[in-house]
Amino acid sequence: MLIHLENGGWKQYLCSRTKTTPMSSKKKWLIFFVNILFTAVYSQNSDTIALGFYNVENLFNPHDDSLKNDDSFTPQGFNHWTYKKYVRKVNNIAKVLLAINGWEPPDLMGLAEIEDATVLKKLCHDSPLKKYRYDYVHYESPDPRGIDVALLYRRGRVKILHSEPIPIVFPFEPGSRNRDILYAVAQLSSGDTLHLFVNHWTSRYGGYAPTIPKRNHYASVVRQKCDSILQACPAAAIVITGDFNDYPTDESICDVLQAGDPDNPLHTGHTLFNLMCRFERMQNIGSHKHEDFWGCLDQIIVSSPLLDETNPLHIENGQAHIFKADFMVEPDEKYDGYKVFRTYSGPRYMGGYSDHLPVFIQCISQHKISPIIKKEN
Repeated sequence: MLIHLENGGWKQYLCSRTKTTPMSSKKKWLIFFVNILFTAVYSQNSDTIALGFYNVENLFNPHDDSLKNDDSFTPQGFNHWTYKKYVRKVNNIAKVLLAINGWEPPDLMGLAEIEDATVLKKLCHDSPLKKYRYDYVHYESPDPRGIDVALLYRRGRVKILHSEPIPIVFPFEPGSRNRDILYAVAQLSSGDTLHLFVNHWTSRYGGYAPTIPKRNHYASVVRQKCDSILQACPAAAIVITGDFNDYPTDESICDVLQAGDPDNPLHTGHTLFNLMCRFERMQNIGSHKHEDFWGCLDQIIVSSPLLDETNPLHIENGQAHIFKADFMVEPDEKYDGYKVFRTYSGPRYMGGYSDHLPVFIQCISQHKISPIIKKEN
Protein backbone atom coordinates (compact mmCIF):
# COMPACT_ATOMS: atom_id res chain seq x y z
CA MET A 1 0.00 0.00 0.00
CA LEU A 2 1.29 3.44 -0.96
CA ILE A 3 0.01 6.67 0.55
CA HIS A 4 0.57 9.77 -1.53
CA LEU A 5 0.19 13.38 -0.38
CA GLU A 6 -1.42 15.47 -3.11
CA ASN A 7 -2.62 19.07 -2.88
CA GLY A 8 -2.57 19.02 0.91
CA GLY A 9 -4.88 16.02 1.26
CA TRP A 10 -4.22 12.29 1.64
CA LYS A 11 -5.00 9.93 -1.20
CA GLN A 12 -4.58 6.19 -0.91
CA TYR A 13 -3.27 3.94 -3.65
CA LEU A 14 -3.08 0.14 -3.58
CA CYS A 15 0.12 -1.17 -5.15
CA SER A 16 -0.52 -4.54 -6.80
CA ARG A 17 2.20 -7.09 -7.45
CA THR A 18 2.78 -8.89 -10.74
CA LYS A 19 1.37 -12.04 -9.20
CA THR A 20 -1.38 -11.44 -6.69
CA THR A 21 -2.92 -13.71 -4.12
CA PRO A 22 -6.61 -13.26 -3.34
CA MET A 23 -7.13 -11.64 0.06
CA SER A 24 -9.66 -12.87 2.53
CA SER A 25 -12.51 -10.52 3.36
CA LYS A 26 -11.21 -10.22 6.94
CA LYS A 27 -7.85 -8.96 5.65
CA LYS A 28 -9.56 -6.52 3.28
CA TRP A 29 -11.59 -5.06 6.14
CA LEU A 30 -8.49 -4.85 8.33
CA ILE A 31 -6.54 -2.93 5.68
CA PHE A 32 -9.52 -0.63 5.11
CA PHE A 33 -9.85 0.08 8.84
CA VAL A 34 -6.10 0.74 9.22
CA ASN A 35 -6.21 3.18 6.29
CA ILE A 36 -9.07 5.13 7.85
CA LEU A 37 -7.40 5.20 11.27
CA PHE A 38 -4.04 6.24 9.81
CA THR A 39 -5.58 9.06 7.83
CA ALA A 40 -7.61 10.38 10.78
CA VAL A 41 -4.72 10.37 13.23
CA TYR A 42 -1.73 11.42 11.17
CA SER A 43 -3.05 13.58 8.37
CA GLN A 44 -3.28 17.35 8.59
CA ASN A 45 -6.33 18.37 6.65
CA SER A 46 -6.38 21.63 4.71
CA ASP A 47 -9.06 23.64 3.03
CA THR A 48 -8.79 26.10 0.16
CA ILE A 49 -10.61 29.38 0.64
CA ALA A 50 -11.18 31.49 -2.48
CA LEU A 51 -11.57 35.23 -2.03
CA GLY A 52 -11.95 37.85 -4.74
CA PHE A 53 -13.31 41.14 -6.01
CA TYR A 54 -15.38 42.10 -9.03
CA ASN A 55 -16.53 45.51 -10.23
CA VAL A 56 -19.74 44.38 -11.91
CA GLU A 57 -20.41 47.75 -13.63
CA ASN A 58 -23.80 49.25 -12.95
CA LEU A 59 -25.84 46.47 -11.40
CA PHE A 60 -29.12 48.38 -11.15
CA ASN A 61 -32.64 47.11 -10.85
CA PRO A 62 -35.05 48.70 -13.37
CA HIS A 63 -37.13 50.51 -10.74
CA ASP A 64 -36.76 54.26 -10.39
CA ASP A 65 -35.47 55.40 -7.01
CA SER A 66 -36.30 59.05 -6.41
CA LEU A 67 -33.38 59.38 -3.97
CA LYS A 68 -30.77 58.23 -6.50
CA ASN A 69 -29.54 59.33 -9.89
CA ASP A 70 -30.56 56.07 -11.51
CA ASP A 71 -32.87 57.39 -14.24
CA SER A 72 -30.67 55.97 -17.01
CA PHE A 73 -31.27 52.47 -15.69
CA THR A 74 -35.05 52.42 -15.96
CA PRO A 75 -37.22 51.18 -18.85
CA GLN A 76 -37.88 54.78 -19.94
CA GLY A 77 -34.31 55.96 -19.31
CA PHE A 78 -31.36 56.45 -21.66
CA ASN A 79 -30.32 52.78 -21.46
CA HIS A 80 -33.89 51.40 -21.71
CA TRP A 81 -33.05 49.15 -18.77
CA THR A 82 -35.78 46.51 -18.71
CA TYR A 83 -36.41 43.64 -16.31
CA LYS A 84 -35.26 41.18 -18.98
CA LYS A 85 -31.91 42.97 -19.32
CA TYR A 86 -31.60 43.11 -15.54
CA VAL A 87 -32.13 39.36 -15.16
CA ARG A 88 -29.57 38.68 -17.88
CA LYS A 89 -27.06 40.93 -16.10
CA VAL A 90 -27.59 39.10 -12.79
CA ASN A 91 -27.22 35.70 -14.44
CA ASN A 92 -24.07 36.85 -16.26
CA ILE A 93 -22.46 37.86 -12.96
CA ALA A 94 -23.47 34.53 -11.44
CA LYS A 95 -21.88 32.76 -14.42
CA VAL A 96 -18.58 34.54 -13.78
CA LEU A 97 -18.61 33.73 -10.07
CA LEU A 98 -19.37 30.07 -10.76
CA ALA A 99 -16.41 29.87 -13.15
CA ILE A 100 -13.82 31.91 -11.28
CA ASN A 101 -12.56 29.20 -8.91
CA GLY A 102 -12.96 26.07 -10.96
CA TRP A 103 -15.12 23.50 -9.17
CA GLU A 104 -16.32 25.71 -6.33
CA PRO A 105 -17.39 29.38 -6.43
CA PRO A 106 -15.57 31.86 -4.15
CA ASP A 107 -16.19 31.76 -0.41
CA LEU A 108 -15.89 35.55 -0.14
CA MET A 109 -16.38 38.03 -2.97
CA GLY A 110 -16.28 41.81 -2.81
CA LEU A 111 -18.44 43.63 -5.34
CA ALA A 112 -18.56 47.22 -6.59
CA GLU A 113 -21.24 49.23 -8.41
CA ILE A 114 -24.17 47.62 -6.61
CA GLU A 115 -27.33 49.72 -6.48
CA ASP A 116 -28.96 48.29 -3.36
CA ALA A 117 -29.92 45.20 -1.41
CA THR A 118 -32.57 44.13 -3.95
CA VAL A 119 -29.96 43.30 -6.60
CA LEU A 120 -27.91 41.36 -4.03
CA LYS A 121 -30.96 39.34 -3.01
CA LYS A 122 -31.60 38.59 -6.67
CA LEU A 123 -28.00 37.51 -7.20
CA CYS A 124 -27.78 35.34 -4.07
CA HIS A 125 -31.25 33.82 -3.93
CA ASP A 126 -32.69 33.94 -7.46
CA SER A 127 -29.82 33.05 -9.77
CA PRO A 128 -27.61 30.00 -10.41
CA LEU A 129 -25.77 30.92 -7.18
CA LYS A 130 -28.80 29.93 -5.10
CA LYS A 131 -27.65 26.41 -4.21
CA TYR A 132 -24.32 27.68 -2.82
CA ARG A 133 -26.01 29.43 0.12
CA TYR A 134 -24.66 32.90 -0.48
CA ASP A 135 -25.55 35.81 1.74
CA TYR A 136 -24.28 39.38 1.68
CA VAL A 137 -23.11 42.38 3.69
CA HIS A 138 -24.19 45.76 2.35
CA TYR A 139 -24.74 49.29 3.58
CA GLU A 140 -26.30 52.16 1.67
CA SER A 141 -23.74 54.86 0.97
CA PRO A 142 -24.36 58.54 0.15
CA ASP A 143 -22.92 58.19 -3.37
CA PRO A 144 -25.02 60.39 -5.71
CA ARG A 145 -25.36 57.63 -8.31
CA GLY A 146 -26.42 55.21 -5.61
CA ILE A 147 -23.69 52.63 -6.28
CA ASP A 148 -22.19 50.84 -3.31
CA VAL A 149 -19.76 48.09 -2.43
CA ALA A 150 -20.87 44.78 -0.95
CA LEU A 151 -19.46 41.49 0.28
CA LEU A 152 -20.83 38.07 -0.66
CA TYR A 153 -20.06 35.10 1.57
CA ARG A 154 -21.05 31.45 1.68
CA ARG A 155 -22.95 30.48 4.79
CA GLY A 156 -21.63 27.27 6.29
CA ARG A 157 -18.09 28.07 5.17
CA VAL A 158 -17.83 31.66 6.39
CA LYS A 159 -19.33 33.47 9.36
CA ILE A 160 -19.39 37.27 9.56
CA LEU A 161 -18.44 38.30 13.08
CA HIS A 162 -18.60 42.05 12.53
CA SER A 163 -19.22 44.55 9.76
CA GLU A 164 -19.50 48.30 9.41
CA PRO A 165 -19.36 51.02 6.77
CA ILE A 166 -16.45 53.43 7.03
CA PRO A 167 -17.70 56.84 5.87
CA ILE A 168 -15.46 59.04 3.76
CA VAL A 169 -15.53 62.80 4.24
CA PHE A 170 -12.93 64.86 2.41
CA PRO A 171 -11.63 67.64 4.68
CA PHE A 172 -11.05 69.80 1.59
CA GLU A 173 -14.58 69.10 0.28
CA PRO A 174 -16.79 68.42 3.32
CA GLY A 175 -20.06 68.65 1.41
CA SER A 176 -19.26 65.88 -1.04
CA ARG A 177 -21.14 62.56 -1.04
CA ASN A 178 -18.77 59.64 -1.32
CA ARG A 179 -18.85 55.86 -1.38
CA ASP A 180 -18.18 54.16 1.96
CA ILE A 181 -15.52 51.55 2.57
CA LEU A 182 -16.94 48.24 3.77
CA TYR A 183 -15.08 46.64 6.67
CA ALA A 184 -15.90 43.12 7.82
CA VAL A 185 -14.40 40.50 10.11
CA ALA A 186 -14.98 36.97 8.80
CA GLN A 187 -14.41 33.66 10.52
CA LEU A 188 -13.53 30.70 8.32
CA SER A 189 -14.63 27.12 8.96
CA SER A 190 -11.13 26.40 10.34
CA GLY A 191 -11.57 29.08 13.00
CA ASP A 192 -9.17 31.52 11.30
CA THR A 193 -10.19 35.17 11.21
CA LEU A 194 -9.88 37.58 8.27
CA HIS A 195 -10.14 41.37 8.33
CA LEU A 196 -11.62 42.52 5.01
CA PHE A 197 -11.84 45.95 3.39
CA VAL A 198 -13.90 46.36 0.21
CA ASN A 199 -13.17 49.60 -1.65
CA HIS A 200 -14.30 51.66 -4.62
CA TRP A 201 -12.31 54.85 -4.56
CA THR A 202 -13.07 58.10 -6.40
CA SER A 203 -12.77 57.76 -10.17
CA ARG A 204 -10.51 59.79 -12.45
CA TYR A 205 -13.52 61.41 -14.07
CA GLY A 206 -12.77 65.12 -14.33
CA GLY A 207 -9.03 64.54 -14.62
CA TYR A 208 -6.33 62.45 -12.99
CA ALA A 209 -4.43 65.20 -11.14
CA PRO A 210 -7.47 66.99 -9.61
CA THR A 211 -8.75 63.72 -8.12
CA ILE A 212 -5.44 62.51 -6.61
CA PRO A 213 -6.16 64.07 -3.16
CA LYS A 214 -9.46 62.18 -2.98
CA ARG A 215 -7.93 58.77 -3.56
CA ASN A 216 -5.07 59.67 -1.20
CA HIS A 217 -7.63 60.39 1.50
CA TYR A 218 -9.27 57.00 0.97
CA ALA A 219 -5.82 55.40 1.30
CA SER A 220 -5.07 57.26 4.53
CA VAL A 221 -8.33 56.07 6.10
CA VAL A 222 -7.60 52.43 5.23
CA ARG A 223 -4.00 52.76 6.44
CA GLN A 224 -5.08 54.16 9.81
CA LYS A 225 -7.59 51.34 10.26
CA CYS A 226 -4.96 48.71 9.38
CA ASP A 227 -2.45 50.26 11.77
CA SER A 228 -4.98 49.99 14.59
CA ILE A 229 -5.63 46.32 13.80
CA LEU A 230 -1.92 45.46 13.52
CA GLN A 231 -1.09 47.33 16.71
CA ALA A 232 -3.61 45.20 18.58
CA CYS A 233 -2.63 42.00 16.75
CA PRO A 234 0.61 42.02 14.69
CA ALA A 235 -0.27 38.62 13.22
CA ALA A 236 -3.67 39.76 11.92
CA ALA A 237 -4.71 38.49 8.49
CA ILE A 238 -5.86 41.54 6.51
CA VAL A 239 -7.16 41.63 2.94
CA ILE A 240 -7.76 44.99 1.24
CA THR A 241 -9.45 44.70 -2.12
CA GLY A 242 -11.45 46.78 -4.54
CA ASP A 243 -11.40 49.11 -7.50
CA PHE A 244 -8.94 51.78 -6.41
CA ASN A 245 -9.01 53.81 -9.65
CA ASP A 246 -5.24 53.97 -9.22
CA TYR A 247 -2.52 51.56 -10.25
CA PRO A 248 -0.12 49.72 -7.90
CA THR A 249 2.64 52.26 -8.58
CA ASP A 250 0.51 55.36 -7.95
CA GLU A 251 0.91 57.66 -4.97
CA SER A 252 -2.20 56.58 -3.07
CA ILE A 253 -1.15 52.91 -3.09
CA CYS A 254 2.63 53.20 -2.77
CA ASP A 255 3.12 56.23 -0.54
CA VAL A 256 -0.08 56.69 1.45
CA LEU A 257 -1.32 53.12 1.89
CA GLN A 258 2.32 51.96 1.83
CA ALA A 259 1.60 48.71 0.03
CA GLY A 260 4.91 47.16 -0.96
CA ASP A 261 5.90 44.83 -3.77
CA PRO A 262 6.35 41.31 -2.33
CA ASP A 263 9.07 40.60 -4.92
CA ASN A 264 11.09 43.73 -4.10
CA PRO A 265 13.78 43.00 -1.46
CA LEU A 266 13.76 46.68 -0.49
CA HIS A 267 10.16 46.33 0.70
CA THR A 268 10.71 43.58 3.28
CA GLY A 269 9.95 45.98 6.12
CA HIS A 270 6.44 46.71 4.88
CA THR A 271 3.39 45.39 6.72
CA LEU A 272 1.11 45.47 3.65
CA PHE A 273 1.89 43.98 0.24
CA ASN A 274 0.22 44.47 -3.12
CA LEU A 275 -0.20 41.16 -4.93
CA MET A 276 -0.92 42.89 -8.24
CA CYS A 277 2.58 44.36 -8.56
CA ARG A 278 3.80 41.41 -10.60
CA PHE A 279 1.26 42.21 -13.33
CA GLU A 280 2.81 45.66 -13.70
CA ARG A 281 5.85 43.92 -15.15
CA MET A 282 3.75 42.14 -17.80
CA GLN A 283 2.42 43.56 -21.04
CA ASN A 284 -1.22 43.48 -22.11
CA ILE A 285 -2.37 41.98 -18.84
CA GLY A 286 -4.65 43.65 -16.31
CA SER A 287 -8.13 43.85 -14.85
CA HIS A 288 -9.20 46.89 -16.87
CA LYS A 289 -8.44 48.26 -20.34
CA HIS A 290 -8.34 51.98 -21.13
CA GLU A 291 -7.98 52.47 -24.88
CA ASP A 292 -4.93 50.28 -25.64
CA PHE A 293 -3.60 50.02 -22.06
CA TRP A 294 -4.28 47.12 -19.73
CA GLY A 295 -3.69 47.88 -16.05
CA CYS A 296 -4.70 46.78 -12.57
CA LEU A 297 -7.17 49.23 -11.10
CA ASP A 298 -8.62 46.24 -9.22
CA GLN A 299 -6.18 45.00 -6.62
CA ILE A 300 -5.67 42.69 -3.65
CA ILE A 301 -3.41 43.95 -0.86
CA VAL A 302 -2.65 41.77 2.15
CA SER A 303 -0.83 41.85 5.47
CA SER A 304 2.52 40.07 5.65
CA PRO A 305 1.35 37.05 7.77
CA LEU A 306 -0.73 35.87 4.81
CA LEU A 307 2.46 35.54 2.73
CA ASP A 308 4.18 33.32 5.32
CA GLU A 309 3.71 29.71 4.22
CA THR A 310 4.51 28.48 7.73
CA ASN A 311 1.31 30.09 9.03
CA PRO A 312 -1.81 27.89 9.20
CA LEU A 313 -3.59 30.49 7.03
CA HIS A 314 -1.64 31.71 4.02
CA ILE A 315 -2.11 32.58 0.35
CA GLU A 316 -1.33 29.77 -2.06
CA ASN A 317 1.99 30.55 -3.77
CA GLY A 318 1.69 34.10 -2.44
CA GLN A 319 -0.04 35.17 -5.65
CA ALA A 320 -3.21 36.86 -6.82
CA HIS A 321 -4.90 36.03 -10.11
CA ILE A 322 -6.92 37.83 -12.77
CA PHE A 323 -9.82 35.80 -14.10
CA LYS A 324 -10.42 36.07 -17.83
CA ALA A 325 -12.68 33.48 -19.44
CA ASP A 326 -13.25 33.53 -23.20
CA PHE A 327 -16.91 34.44 -22.76
CA MET A 328 -15.94 37.62 -20.85
CA VAL A 329 -13.90 39.22 -23.66
CA GLU A 330 -14.25 40.06 -27.34
CA PRO A 331 -11.92 41.22 -30.13
CA ASP A 332 -10.83 44.86 -29.92
CA GLU A 333 -11.13 46.13 -33.48
CA LYS A 334 -9.92 49.64 -32.62
CA TYR A 335 -6.87 48.95 -30.43
CA ASP A 336 -6.15 45.32 -31.40
CA GLY A 337 -6.00 42.35 -29.06
CA TYR A 338 -9.08 41.87 -26.92
CA LYS A 339 -11.28 43.93 -24.64
CA VAL A 340 -13.86 43.15 -22.00
CA PHE A 341 -17.35 42.23 -23.15
CA ARG A 342 -19.50 44.93 -21.57
CA THR A 343 -23.20 45.33 -20.95
CA TYR A 344 -23.22 48.51 -23.05
CA SER A 345 -20.85 49.93 -25.64
CA GLY A 346 -21.79 53.59 -25.46
CA PRO A 347 -25.57 53.66 -25.93
CA ARG A 348 -25.66 50.26 -27.65
CA TYR A 349 -26.79 47.30 -25.58
CA MET A 350 -24.35 44.38 -25.91
CA GLY A 351 -25.60 42.02 -23.19
CA GLY A 352 -22.13 41.38 -21.79
CA TYR A 353 -20.66 41.35 -18.31
CA SER A 354 -18.62 44.31 -17.05
CA ASP A 355 -15.86 46.75 -17.98
CA HIS A 356 -13.58 45.05 -15.42
CA LEU A 357 -12.22 41.55 -14.89
CA PRO A 358 -12.38 39.98 -11.42
CA VAL A 359 -9.29 39.35 -9.29
CA PHE A 360 -8.93 36.64 -6.65
CA ILE A 361 -6.66 34.73 -4.29
CA GLN A 362 -6.74 31.20 -2.92
CA CYS A 363 -5.88 30.80 0.75
CA ILE A 364 -4.73 27.57 2.35
CA SER A 365 -6.41 27.11 5.71
CA GLN A 366 -4.89 24.22 7.66
CA HIS A 367 -6.73 22.52 10.49
CA LYS A 368 -4.73 21.47 13.52
CA ILE A 369 -7.23 18.71 14.42
CA SER A 370 -8.49 15.62 12.67
CA PRO A 371 -11.15 16.41 10.06
CA ILE A 372 -14.69 16.38 11.41
CA ILE A 373 -17.74 16.27 9.18
CA LYS A 374 -20.30 18.81 10.32
CA LYS A 375 -23.87 19.06 9.20
CA GLU A 376 -24.88 22.49 7.97
CA ASN A 377 -28.09 24.01 9.15
